[in-house]
Amino acid sequence: MNRHHWWRDAVIYQVYVRSFLDSTGDGIGDLAGVRAGLPYLKKLGVDGIWLSPFYPSPQHDHGYDVADYRDVDPVFGDLAEFDRLAAAARRLGVKVLLDIVPNHCSSEHPWFRDALAAAPGSPERARFHFADGRGPDGAEPPNNWHAMFGGPAWTRVTEPDGSPGQWYLHMFTPEQPDWNWRDPEVAADFDRTLRFWLDRGVDGFRIDVAAGLFKHPALPDSPDPEADARTRDSVNPLAWNQPEVHDVWRHWRAVCEEYTARDGRERLLVGEVSVPTAREHARYVRADELHQAFFFDLLGAPWDDDAFRKVITEAMQDIAGTGSTVTWVLNNHDQVRTVTRYGEPAPEGSGLGAARARAAALLMLALPGAAYIYQGEELGLPEVVDLPDDVLTDPIFRRTGSRARIRDGCRVPLPWSGQASPFGFTSGAESAKPWLPQPEYFAEYATHRALADTRSSWHLYRDGLQLRSALPQLGEGTLRWLDTQPGVLAFSRGDDLVCAVNFTAAPVPAPCPGTPLLASGPCPPGVLPGSTAAWWIDGS
Repeated sequence: MNRHHWWRDAVIYQVYVRSFLDSTGDGIGDLAGVRAGLPYLKKLGVDGIWLSPFYPSPQHDHGYDVADYRDVDPVFGDLAEFDRLAAAARRLGVKVLLDIVPNHCSSEHPWFRDALAAAPGSPERARFHFADGRGPDGAEPPNNWHAMFGGPAWTRVTEPDGSPGQWYLHMFTPEQPDWNWRDPEVAADFDRTLRFWLDRGVDGFRIDVAAGLFKHPALPDSPDPEADARTRDSVNPLAWNQPEVHDVWRHWRAVCEEYTARDGRERLLVGEVSVPTAREHARYVRADELHQAFFFDLLGAPWDDDAFRKVITEAMQDIAGTGSTVTWVLNNHDQVRTVTRYGEPAPEGSGLGAARARAAALLMLALPGAAYIYQGEELGLPEVVDLPDDVLTDPIFRRTGSRARIRDGCRVPLPWSGQASPFGFTSGAESAKPWLPQPEYFAEYATHRALADTRSSWHLYRDGLQLRSALPQLGEGTLRWLDTQPGVLAFSRGDDLVCAVNFTAAPVPAPCPGTPLLASGPCPPGVLPGSTAAWWIDGS
């Protein structure tokens, strides 16, 4: 790997801090817990970690409603603990990326409180999207947009004199007002935030809603106002992917390169970019913008060889063609876990979904570019689908009353050891309760068991990461598709490394003779079983 451009083929592990490891016994993971878990992650073989938001927040959306971008919420620790974590990661050679949320803040952010106390048309309100309502007495929202998490995208305020007043825009929840990036004070304050954390030694940022920030300046009605809520995606063309956003990323890239020029350590910007096509995605990773942007099409592809091949081909053509590398993901904190998504018929057990998840992981690690792994995927954790209504915390559930696409099930705290909850997650007494309940079957997935069982998903990930680091054919580069029978996907990396995936249920002839270097399941010489991926060195 070219270490100056470490990010081009890095494997980054997403740490959802509140569910990783709790050091205080309060049932919520924290920064000291992340520090304690660093040796585990180093042993797994990842190049870096991305930390979910740990900033001061009322936690209406678990930290994605930020009240102060330059501090640590006491539930997670303090700045001194962050500095200890960053120092420990540097000693281990593990990069640290922070999650930054520039599209919106918390309704408890001081600037939003100032806006509520100020008059219409004031500089304080100009930092957000305040507008007069429509209809008699301004009683209707300024436009017809709906929020992604349900309900109108506008909330009316009560003015300081007690009268019904203007409305403010929030594309997620009322507790998350959208910033107005057309106001220069907003951009200047985020500059201060970037530099605050870069000065503390971070290696870069994961940017939440990176296609957001700017809205159509006229805030017109949408022809499909409920599109975002219906898809749970940023698809309203009037609210997302406005052309001005690219100037922000050019500026942020320049800030990062300023720091790189000082000490030779390249800082990374990776964006959560949700746009309709790979070609539009590629615009965000041009040479002077974001280094990388998550490519979600692989995550959304059905278990089908043609679908996977189409997604991979388009990514390699459109994104790698910019000079960046594709940033592959199979899961994150907003998605149903891979085992369940790929067809696990029950929350427990190791059936079809588990086999497909293992095969997909091996495929992803063989692709050119970078890869991001969501915590617990290396354990083969399934989605927890039967959480009681009274423990659900996702604002989607609170706002819609529907369990469709809620995210609590992939955020249940990790199991580390033992036979009963809290499975070593919290340092408190055995009766200590994690912030979301862990099912009994998590005992089968606990880290201590996974490390002891060489057949576990953890060992598959670890072995794949070791080979990826050791073999020059893997990592950054290109691929060449190989001819296969229907239902099978195969490609070569370099001159002689072959990766093949059997998307069918029936065994097929292997594309290479001999025993594979690594396989996602039992793989005898000459055969590629169903729902299995394998790597070979082709000596022919």
